[in-house]
Amino acid sequence: MSTNTARGTTTGEARRLGRVHRRLLAAVGVAAAAAILAQGALAMLQPPVVPDGINPPVGNKPFLVGHGVGVQIYACNGATWSFVAPRASLFADNGQLIIEHFAGPSWQAKDGSTVVGTLVNKATVDPTAIPWLLLSASLAPDSHPGRLARTTFIQRVNTTGGLAPAASECNVRTAGTQAEVPYTADYYFWK
Repeated sequence: MSTNTARGTTTGEARRLGRVHRRLLAAVGVAAAAAILAQGALAMLQPPVVPDGINPPVGNKPFLVGHGVGVQIYACNGATWSFVAPRASLFADNGQLIIEHFAGPSWQAKDGSTVVGTLVNKATVDPTAIPWLLLSASLAPDSHPGRLARTTFIQRVNTTGGLAPAASECNVRTAGTQAEVPYTADYYFWK
């Protein structure tokens, strides 16, 4: 049996310590992986707190949120403003553009998957902003498979702005014109 004089260990002891060291490293690796998985579970998208009536049915889970910046478009018929369509870009938390929102109402992800919403319910949370909404979602006929393909519901929450212009601004002189009113909102996609 040889001895490592610098450490005072035999070759057999060194091998045993090597095995112990490898087992310890493996255990640390497993613990680290478990911690990462636990963090991922905690980081799951939490649903927004909303008024009664605009929560999707039990069994649906939010899987994506986009922070929308855009305009609500209104048309003047000479007496009143009518809603025409939204136009907005939705961004991820990191600022990356992920979805375009347009007439339908429709949402199209960068991968071409597109869903169309149908109003289920709305709630006015702030009288100076457009209502919060719950919409059921279905795949658009021309949609590509992708990120939005399994969407069942969409919530529009945390709205600012977007209300139609004052009724007094729609008159004979402004008949046939459109107004684009800036707004922001968070859109939660559920599956």
